Amino acid sequence: MSKYLLFVVPYPMGESPSQRFRFEQYLGILQAKSYRFRICSFWSLPAWRILYKSGNQLTKVIALLSGFLKRFFQLLFIVPTADFVFIHREATPIGPPWFEWVTAKVFRKKIVYDFDDAIWLTNTSKENNLVSKLKWHSKISAVCKWSYAVSCGNQYLCDYAKQFNSRVIVNPTTIDAEQLHNPSLYPNKETSKHFTIGWTGTHSTLKYVDFIVPAIQSLEKKFGQLKFTVIADKKPAFELSALYFVQWSKENEIQDLMQFDIGLMPLTDDIWAKGKCGFKALQYMALGIPALASPVGVNSIIIDDGTNGFLCNSLVQWEESIQKLLEDPELRNRMGTSGREKIVNNYSVESNSSNFLSLFE
Repeated sequence: MSKYLLFVVPYPMGESPSQRFRFEQYLGILQAKSYRFRICSFWSLPAWRILYKSGNQLTKVIALLSGFLKRFFQLLFIVPTADFVFIHREATPIGPPWFEWVTAKVFRKKIVYDFDDAIWLTNTSKENNLVSKLKWHSKISAVCKWSYAVSCGNQYLCDYAKQFNSRVIVNPTTIDAEQLHNPSLYPNKETSKHFTIGWTGTHSTLKYVDFIVPAIQSLEKKFGQLKFTVIADKKPAFELSALYFVQWSKENEIQDLMQFDIGLMPLTDDIWAKGKCGFKALQYMALGIPALASPVGVNSIIIDDGTNGFLCNSLVQWEESIQKLLEDPELRNRMGTSGREKIVNNYSVESNSSNFLSLFE
């Protein structure tokens, strides 16, 4: 009889990058292997669309209560039927881990606990100060302890989880390099007289771009046809003559990224950033775009400095590396080709499928 998997996740299907690139893109493989599964999100789609925006406090509270009611129903009627319960990040956004405890201790279900950030640390957006005060960060260690297996996005996260569980697996965030992030599927790149430096992310990670703004300002003066494209859910606050803002959309995500000549991933060197799983760099490289990143956490493993991208420590290094790629199209092509090869071989759905399936053995 085929195994039945229950995915307990925060967000609606197809909306969150963390869910899309950590387990959603493996659903077809699970079906092909005769697994049965069900996905239960905490937040509804309307709630998700306002969750990280200011205001709408009453609507958010109603959505929160609705999410708890759904979890209670799922715990009573769906969890008992599952062979494995895959919990991504947390079952509930606030409060103690009651759902996880009952799942593991009362129903004796095998929990596969998955996370791709240092979620045991406090790092909540200012738009949700009310919720941040009710976060129960200490529950992460407890859920790790109760789990059958812990799936982490990089070694730094694994090292934390290994304090509480002996079965911890590095399950990297991966890219579908065949059906999605595949440059051969998008052959008609727009021709432009501009050279495009690009960054993509969310409102919560825009702060990392601030550090490199002076380097872009300096390059603006040297190269008149420079364009700095930011793809995000919120327009950045900084002012640049070269700035070109693109509202992120799932439908146009790859086509928009394909307009980049190089892709940037600056980070601060702190304990939260060490938990990051290099997703931006993975996207750029899978599309054959040279990646420039801060040598923080897994970035130093993904990027081979000088071969498929550059690791930049200082503002001077950021400016010099960008300029080097601006002036050498052959280097851009060579790095792009090497970067895609690295992703296909090490960070693609295809290369990681057996590792992902091992979580349910």
